[in-house]
Amino acid sequence: MDATERRILLGRVVGLFGVRGELKLESYTDPRDAIFRYQPWTLRSGAGEHPAAGVTGRDNGRNVIARFPGIADRDRAQALIGAEIWVSRSALPPPGPGEYYWVDLEGLAVSTVEGVELGTVSHLFATGANDVMVVRGERERMVPFVIGDYVKSVDLEAGRIVVDWDPEF
Repeated sequence: MDATERRILLGRVVGLFGVRGELKLESYTDPRDAIFRYQPWTLRSGAGEHPAAGVTGRDNGRNVIARFPGIADRDRAQALIGAEIWVSRSALPPPGPGEYYWVDLEGLAVSTVEGVELGTVSHLFATGANDVMVVRGERERMVPFVIGDYVKSVDLEAGRIVVDWDPEF
């Protein structure tokens, strides 16, 4: 699947707010209320998937609060708790120079500066200090995604990342 057709997880519905059908969101965007810029959403839950467009909201300091069109009471809002909020990759702005969306890196081949193939990027995760790339090949490796120190080049068109990493580590 082309990266622009992939879906990106931007957050989830975590609770009710008030009695008029507003909901609390956990947003993975920065800033948190930027989640409202990227629509339409696809809501995924145990009940399946359904689209949501025209969602408005605000960051009230403690929570991100959302109002969904057509949901005006607590009972209807309750059904959305736990739903994940997904958007098409194409809904996001292009990354700046030297910046990457994790979804664009997933699946890329990873090799060392010496040409040793390590595998492909399975996923990335944040540690607080830096992001970490999980590379799966003949075994799993965790490589800090630090451009310059460990990540020497990222070529999205060629589908390759070159790292300065000991293949035995």
